[in-house]
Amino acid sequence: MKPEEEMADRKLLILFGSQTGTAEDTAERIGREAKRRHFSCKVEALDSYNVANLIKEPLVIFVCATTGQGDPPDNMKNFWRFVFRRNLPQNSLCQMDYAVLGLGDSSYPKFNFIAKKLHKRLMQLGASPIQPAALGDDQHELGPDAVVDPWLKDLWLKIVSLYPLPAGLSIIRDNVMLPPKFSLHFLDKDSAAQDSNGEVFPRQRDCNTETPSELHPFHAPLVTNQRVTAKDHFQDVRLIEFDTTGSGIEFSPGDVVMIQPRNSPQHVQHFCSLLRLEPDRKFTLIPQDSAIPVPAHLTQPCTIQYLVERYLDICSVPRRSFFELLSHFSPDEMEREKLQEFSSASGQDELYTYCNRLRRTTLEVLIDFPHTTCCIPADYLLDLIPRMRPRAFSIASSLQAHPNRIQILMGVVQYKTKLHEPRRGLCSSWLASFSPDKGKVLVPLWVKKGSMKFPSDPLIPTVMVGPGTGVAPFRAAIQERVAHGKPGSCLFFGCRGESKDFYFHEEWEDLVKKGFLELITAFSRDQEDKIYVQHKIKENGPLLWDLIHNKQGCFFIAGNAKSMPTEVTEALKSVLQSEGGMTSIEAEQYLVMMEKARRFQSETWS
Repeated sequence: MKPEEEMADRKLLILFGSQTGTAEDTAERIGREAKRRHFSCKVEALDSYNVANLIKEPLVIFVCATTGQGDPPDNMKNFWRFVFRRNLPQNSLCQMDYAVLGLGDSSYPKFNFIAKKLHKRLMQLGASPIQPAALGDDQHELGPDAVVDPWLKDLWLKIVSLYPLPAGLSIIRDNVMLPPKFSLHFLDKDSAAQDSNGEVFPRQRDCNTETPSELHPFHAPLVTNQRVTAKDHFQDVRLIEFDTTGSGIEFSPGDVVMIQPRNSPQHVQHFCSLLRLEPDRKFTLIPQDSAIPVPAHLTQPCTIQYLVERYLDICSVPRRSFFELLSHFSPDEMEREKLQEFSSASGQDELYTYCNRLRRTTLEVLIDFPHTTCCIPADYLLDLIPRMRPRAFSIASSLQAHPNRIQILMGVVQYKTKLHEPRRGLCSSWLASFSPDKGKVLVPLWVKKGSMKFPSDPLIPTVMVGPGTGVAPFRAAIQERVAHGKPGSCLFFGCRGESKDFYFHEEWEDLVKKGFLELITAFSRDQEDKIYVQHKIKENGPLLWDLIHNKQGCFFIAGNAKSMPTEVTEALKSVLQSEGGMTSIEAEQYLVMMEKARRFQSETWS
């Protein structure tokens, strides 16, 4: 067999479903390890891949995150629907060897649900697993790598035994740097058209032909930025409103608005200074492999300013792969040794202490390694630093109540660590900095379907438990029902203090007076003993039993995922037992029945 024929037989496809970028980063890591073993390798998002070609693939590795309450990430939803079609032949993937790597969080009830279910489905379709599915856990002190590292080590041993290296070739050593995915071809300074803001060829959305999306967002004017917590309260929470006139955007209660943030001018300037980059310099991206597309989120040609401000996530906490690649550029022995330690399996304790525990940003790491940073080739920027992800916010208003408007309830993320600079949320700080009084501000956004769906029947009561900013989607649902003249909303709202963070209290009280709302509050810090929403649920057992059992109402939970959802669920089970005379097992079964009927829904976040 000729060498090129041997290489053609050693074909590996890596498909990922990623919501926050972790699964994509892991898939890229596996792709680099595959290239070191001389595989013809392609890394692609599941929904970007033509799934009809899957029957021809000899070897596939799936890297899948689980989102929400056991949902697939946005970029694998179409694949998910396809692979579970009932009319697929049971032996359709009989030529495929595969492995599934799941990335999840064990604090959620459906831990790694997508990876587990995909693994079983592929076997049903005749594919052969090389080894059991791996289930990475964010809650582990070393993160998912605690599972991923040993799993990959075993996986490569099995893969290379099935697909031996071609004669005369050996595994490329880790200290040999692989070529970049793209090269930056810099243009003459006057060769590209540029607008007054320094943006090269900005895409303009045609409102008549395109629905706003991630690649074609609507640039909505920010019209309100109002603090809704007391000035002396520790947390700054904002009610922010956008004007969507002319966008064609439609949404329902429970949907979310996606917002694409930007890095601050100060961070952009500092980054460019460290890497000795000219912000106004224009370039085009040239893929090193014709099979790799140019990122659709970048204009062509592009400026360094645009790339750093709107694409590179320089304020995120860098992943292990960042340190691995960075070590190759270092001319300084001490810096190189430390970077290599951070990227090794044995150095993950040190990396966690240095980086993850303190939430140290990519920019701050680059500052800490000055001799290395100034030697980073521009061609490796897109390999080194991930794309900045859009942020999701529950829509806190109803389209019926507020036409051509979208409102969000946003906590401004800021907290202190041992580092000098406070940690700040990229998107929340960016939005909070804007004042509509100081000029027009346009924010790129689009809407997507949320995981919660509220009943359309006006006779079905809704019980909503939304402490803190978790109340946002319930405000939208309540406004929608009121706009249609529908009563039957029951809201359990919890916060620290009635005078500190009781969001929308005047609005709620007005609806209570008009008979549209049953409001039950829990102010945890207004008395010596802390009172939470779960306590109020137990206190109002007869009311809940009537709404949920007698009137077949729906029950919703939204808010922080730490302990609240579990404790609220346990409180509801307690009510089912005390008011309905159920045993613990019967109460559990009743909730399972409600969940299957979409009468029990939960949307939580870390």
